Amino acid sequence: MKKRPAVMNGVWFFLVLVSIMVAAYTGKMREVVDASFESAKGAVTLAIGLVGAMALWLGLMKIAEKGGLMLLVARAIRPAMVHLFPRIPPEHPAMSAMVMNISANALGLGNAATPMGLKAMMELDRLNPVKGRATDAMCMFLAINTSNVTLLPLGVIAVRASAGSAEPASILVPTLLATLCSTAVAILAARFLAKTSKDPDPDSLYVESGVSDAAGPSSSPPAEANSSAHSSDEEAAEHSRPGPVGRWMCWGFVAAFLAGLLLRFVQADSMLEAGKEVISFWLLPAIMGALVVFGYLRGVGVYEAATEGAKEGFQVAVRIIPFLVMILVAIAMFRASGAFDIMVRILTPGISLIGMPAEALPMALMRPLSGSGAFGIMSEVVSQAPDSFSAFLVSTMQGSTETTFYVLAVYFGSVSITRTRHALSAALLADAAGILGALAFCHLFY
Repeated sequence: MKKRPAVMNGVWFFLVLVSIMVAAYTGKMREVVDASFESAKGAVTLAIGLVGAMALWLGLMKIAEKGGLMLLVARAIRPAMVHLFPRIPPEHPAMSAMVMNISANALGLGNAATPMGLKAMMELDRLNPVKGRATDAMCMFLAINTSNVTLLPLGVIAVRASAGSAEPASILVPTLLATLCSTAVAILAARFLAKTSKDPDPDSLYVESGVSDAAGPSSSPPAEANSSAHSSDEEAAEHSRPGPVGRWMCWGFVAAFLAGLLLRFVQADSMLEAGKEVISFWLLPAIMGALVVFGYLRGVGVYEAATEGAKEGFQVAVRIIPFLVMILVAIAMFRASGAFDIMVRILTPGISLIGMPAEALPMALMRPLSGSGAFGIMSEVVSQAPDSFSAFLVSTMQGSTETTFYVLAVYFGSVSITRTRHALSAALLADAAGILGALAFCHLFY
């Protein structure tokens, strides 16, 4: 049977050819050439910049895995996750890695969230019988990830505060509601598209080949799936646990940290400012310390485990470079050619019908394409009138949506997935829901 072209083929083809065609009429061919080289260079620089963070957090994740934390988390959230990912064994490390990624994203811990998400993708790919083709579980995870579940959009609040907004944190409620809308649509879209997709789920090959459902949805690779799910318990059992002195030292560290945290609140002039500082700067070190202490108490050689996991950081960065280069170059060419501005001008007359100000349209269109571009648009609108409806709306959009094409390039690139199936469609539907939800709730709360 002839293979259908992947969706990303059409998207990339469209961006490149339209950019060249538009540049021929706008006279911006030089800008397109410069943008292609600069963005290619920037993509490699970006990937190299990710190496450090990925090495650090993949190392910490390895400590958690060897200590059995991944299995404990998977068991704790089993009831919810088995409905979203029915083909993944309930206690597989992929389950806990996905939960930790979503949790980190929700708390605004971007530096930690990406490595955790890449860890989840690597675990999901271990269960993938057709390498290079996304499974339903991968598509669902990416759709949820790009819906950008956000509890604390601290970066956006900081921009609003620095611009002099009277109520910089007023976007919290509409952002949360908008991101809940985008997440709900992401889940529904991923499920619906999985059922109607003409490109079958690779995992369904197990059923077609006569594998019994009673054996479990991922029973085709039983050795890998089962060993992955239970290896952390076995490894934790093999390690020698610390003695009484070591345990007391760890609990002493925890007590000292909590005492320091309490002291910070007592000495603070404002409880609100102290709370913001704790969330912004204390949470990440606290998670790092908790993972190290947990691993040590479980008898894991924390340094050896961390260095073992960190080795994957460089390998992943190298794998994602081709995917990042191709998608970022296409987007940069599209912007430099003037095609993006033309699209904005064409759509501007129609958006007034749904109550969207013209200043917010570039943000709505740019957000899935470029994180830095969208952040720049948001910052410019907020700086001009921090308490205007347009500033309120673009701030909510920034906090409730994600840079879809970047996320797909990095996450799928980390496991060399080229056939993304319905992941892009589900993610873009989630983006649309997030933008429309932000518009509706901003009208309600402004």
